[in-house]
Amino acid sequence: MPTAPPANQRLLCIDALRGLVIVFMLLDHVRETFFLHRQVSDPMDVASTDPWLFLSRTLAHLCAPVFVLLTGLSAYLYGEKHQGKAAVSAFLFKRGLVLVLLEFTLVSLAWTLELPPKVIYLQVIWAIGLSMIALAGLVWLPRPLLVVLGALIVVGHNLLDPLHFAPGSALHLPWAVLHDRGWIDLSGSLRLRTSYPLLPWIGVIALGYAMGPWFGRDANARARQRKLLLSGTGALVGFLLLRLLNGYGEAPWQVAQTTLRTLMSFFNITKYPPSLLFLALTLGVGLLLLRRFEQLQDSHAIQVLSVFGAAPMFFYLLHLYVLKLLYLIAVTCFGLNQGSYFGFDGVWAVWLTAIVLSVALYRPVRWFAALKARRRDISWLKYF
Repeated sequence: MPTAPPANQRLLCIDALRGLVIVFMLLDHVRETFFLHRQVSDPMDVASTDPWLFLSRTLAHLCAPVFVLLTGLSAYLYGEKHQGKAAVSAFLFKRGLVLVLLEFTLVSLAWTLELPPKVIYLQVIWAIGLSMIALAGLVWLPRPLLVVLGALIVVGHNLLDPLHFAPGSALHLPWAVLHDRGWIDLSGSLRLRTSYPLLPWIGVIALGYAMGPWFGRDANARARQRKLLLSGTGALVGFLLLRLLNGYGEAPWQVAQTTLRTLMSFFNITKYPPSLLFLALTLGVGLLLLRRFEQLQDSHAIQVLSVFGAAPMFFYLLHLYVLKLLYLIAVTCFGLNQGSYFGFDGVWAVWLTAIVLSVALYRPVRWFAALKARRRDISWLKYF
């Protein structure tokens, strides 16, 4: 395949990691389109979930944490390029509003095909948008204070898990948005589902922004590699120690009849909202991958992945509508073969479809990424 548009070593590894998690996201969305007859809970039911299905879902766990972390990191680099916090704060606020608007319009339509909608699921684009709006204010904090605040949110938000507010309470709506996944009734004909409670993601994006100086134009590459190794390894060690204790923020893991099921139980963690252990595992892996991708930045695979990561919003919208179109074509041709769904018979078909779509969508995404790089005079392109 043709290589990605030219980029320096720092930015290429960021785009490549973003591209990898986008491919994992595509795999998960193929599952949600063609495998809904075998839905998975959160956390998953280890006793009944097929191991390959468990693996597919677990790989997708990397997507949101890594993407939000890289959003914060990219915001810092944007400010470095555009000389100042005022520029980055204004950009974050405007782009955050655009993402929230997209969640309510094009993204919601792609999932439900309902006009007017009866239900709007406030998912990852909503969470990223609101996190960017929050970061627009947080960038003015001194960096040490930002690190402390981000870490406190990530580590401490599970202390709030027992706190709930019933519908009708004045705090039900803000708490449903911040931490308690639930329903918001706007009217008799429209409901909102806060699938991605916001508070933990604010902590993640703050930590991503605080990482920015590691990737600054004057940063030492060797020092950056060391910091990525230490932070990634530290997060994974923290995950292992806390998980072995079977305590804070997660349902206990259990020894099963087989080693495989025991491992599945150990790595079966909560995403909505993301627990401390969820974030420690996924961000630890993400930081180590970022380090490795910088080392491999001349490889063909990194070049290809960076193309997907250079136009993430374009890819997101494009793949949702392509999947919806494919599903409608399949229903028209084959009917509903899995109860009320059309679905594949095996997980292998989910993986195969994701691979085929990754190849098919590469050229359109490469075209749009090149357009963004070439036409910097078109201001709205930078929001995609």
